[in-house]
Amino acid sequence: MKPLTKTLKSRAETEKLFVPYIMAGAQGLDKLEEEIAMLVDQGAAAIELGVPFSDPVADGPTIQAAGLRAFAQQVTLKKLIEKLQEFRSGAPLILMGYSNSFFHYGIKELVEDLQDTDVQGFIIPDLPYEHRDLVLPDLGDLALLTLVSLTSPKERIEQLVAEAEGFIYAVTVNGITGTGQDFRSDLLEHLAEVKSFSQIPVLAGFGISTNEQVKSFQQVCDGVVIGSKIVQSLAEQGTEKTGELVAEILQ
Repeated sequence: MKPLTKTLKSRAETEKLFVPYIMAGAQGLDKLEEEIAMLVDQGAAAIELGVPFSDPVADGPTIQAAGLRAFAQQVTLKKLIEKLQEFRSGAPLILMGYSNSFFHYGIKELVEDLQDTDVQGFIIPDLPYEHRDLVLPDLGDLALLTLVSLTSPKERIEQLVAEAEGFIYAVTVNGITGTGQDFRSDLLEHLAEVKSFSQIPVLAGFGISTNEQVKSFQQVCDGVVIGSKIVQSLAEQGTEKTGELVAEILQ
């Protein structure tokens, strides 16, 4: 069991988990430490850091726009890692990005450079389960997290969760990220099924933006991932106001 898995499993025994997503460098990398500290203060069990990419197939318009702002600030994966080497985050970090970014960097070199950071895992939405061995042998103690979609049949879910690490990212919609989503009427039953198969925490994510939604998903899951709502607030209101918004959503 990898360090991220141990941390989240232990924490999930006593509380519901909150894992926020932010686009690294959307407000400039000089703001990143402040943004991470705010999320830790709001109880983040881990934090997903988006790596800007030119063709983000899983991202909705809010996160795509944040990626463009990060590009305008000349944020690269190399610069992000250099920034993360400068401070301790107070919570495990998870890099969420697309396979081309990581393969271009070089998986072995990436893992080596991340040793001096608090990054403990990866989410790579466009890396199929069947191709996970392209990265797993070089990850060491870093976890490769698993996404389970709404269209996954029972047999596939069992396969996906069997050797999963970190947490299971249970996607709540068919399509891209973003607020204002319409959730399927049988979504809670689906999430409960995923939870029944998993030995590690299951978190619901994509489109979660209100306290009502959080409470609903907490009934059947170990917690939630909240992304677009936080990304939008950081862009429009800054760090302090976003902290207040997160507190309201989680209350």
